[in-house]
Amino acid sequence: MQNLEIKRHSLSHIMAEAVQALFPGAKLGIGPAIDNGFYYDFLSDHKFTPEDLKTIEAKMKEIIKARRPFVCKNLTREEAVKFFKDRGEIFKLELIDDLPAGEQISVYANGDFSDLCRGPHIEHTGLINNFKLTHVAGAYWRGDEKRPQLQRIYGLAFDSKDELNAYIKQQEEAAKRDHRKLGAELQLFSINDDIGPGLILWHPKGGALRKIVEDWIRNENIKRGYDIIFTPHIARLHLWQKSGHADFYKENMFSPIEVDEQEYQLKPMNCPFHIAVYQSQLRSYRDLPLRLAELGTVYRYERSGVLHGLL
Repeated sequence: MQNLEIKRHSLSHIMAEAVQALFPGAKLGIGPAIDNGFYYDFLSDHKFTPEDLKTIEAKMKEIIKARRPFVCKNLTREEAVKFFKDRGEIFKLELIDDLPAGEQISVYANGDFSDLCRGPHIEHTGLINNFKLTHVAGAYWRGDEKRPQLQRIYGLAFDSKDELNAYIKQQEEAAKRDHRKLGAELQLFSINDDIGPGLILWHPKGGALRKIVEDWIRNENIKRGYDIIFTPHIARLHLWQKSGHADFYKENMFSPIEVDEQEYQLKPMNCPFHIAVYQSQLRSYRDLPLRLAELGTVYRYERSGVLHGLL
């Protein structure tokens, strides 16, 4: 693990310590290092606000100033279960249950705070600077929407103050160019809650822009020997069973629609239709390669929080 990654992971522990000191009763989820910093998930009756992040940051700076050492303690499974059960850390108990039998369990402590963790960590809290808490988001425990929803606090961390400030500036500039913001300002498209996420209303200006892009794509396909085809938005469920989508991709498909005692399915992909076009007549090897292209709308069932505007 690289030094910056170790610092970022150590910061997640410091943030968790600060949160539990400021908001007693907050339960710990997980707190890894990520590409630009760190996060930690909490189960808490308190709804964290932007003002809370400033308070948590100030508490973290107190902990950093105290230069508390990170100390690793190795526990048996029984000791670890008792340790986290006494603290009411239900999610840590679940993580312990998932560990292989006989594996030694490590707990890292800094001051009065302890966390289930493989490590490694920096020598002491005073070795960390150049961080900033950014925002709070919802996150289901272990990514399962049927499990409790936790609050995830994100933070940035870099080796130098200049790198941190440069990244913050870059994010501010990116926010100004967020396609959801520009789409509304330029009257290109809109998203309506009554219609649903990912189902886009293209306005006249957006429609004109989309036509230019689609015409260019189709012309480029034709130049490269592709034939343009069009296929339906829906097909009998049998097609998706035959293609394997219904067996291997079901969680990403909308529920079937019953029409005249037949089940139909919105298409999540175009390929089974293209195969049907190929199979519509006998083919010779002299016909190959057969290149078919389509700008077809597909319908995927995406989990809550996955869709991001047009993406």
